[in-house]
Amino acid sequence: MIHFDSHTDLFNSYFGGTQYTHGTPFRRAVEEGLLDPKRVCMIGIRGSTYDNEDRDFADAVGIRVIPIEEFHARSVPDVMEEARDIAGLKETYISYDIDFVDPTFAPGTGTPEIGGPNSFQGLEVVRHLEGVNIVGADVVEVSPPFDASGNTAFLGASILFELLCVVAKKLSHSQMT
Repeated sequence: MIHFDSHTDLFNSYFGGTQYTHGTPFRRAVEEGLLDPKRVCMIGIRGSTYDNEDRDFADAVGIRVIPIEEFHARSVPDVMEEARDIAGLKETYISYDIDFVDPTFAPGTGTPEIGGPNSFQGLEVVRHLEGVNIVGADVVEVSPPFDASGNTAFLGASILFELLCVVAKKLSHSQMT
């Protein structure tokens, strides 16, 4: 899985001990054998730290976390080359949380975190997924009521369109060979 987000979603529990929430799905997926942690790359992680539980879990199981500081210090093509290498040629799921993008460009989300990429970089990372064996994807946490301008929803739809273009290109190439 290649995961674009400002949060790892690797916590053991959230909201008073609940183990199945928006902050825990990827930990559950690793624990339940649904994700190979050595083939998971999380990009853009930042924000307030309650504790290091999520990052410690990532380190313990071999998940590659690329924090936002590293993302900004490197180029998008360089970061995405590493993500593609981690995914390899096997089937890969793409998870894109809109709060990966800075709230200046995507304020319509429930858990915004400052310091993220701009909207162009938000699209650029998707364009660099070419060559990944994508078998499924999501764009999550778009909340139109939090953005009267509608820009977050438009960006979310644009990201989804770009994801579909990458998949369509892969499919058209596979039909030619």
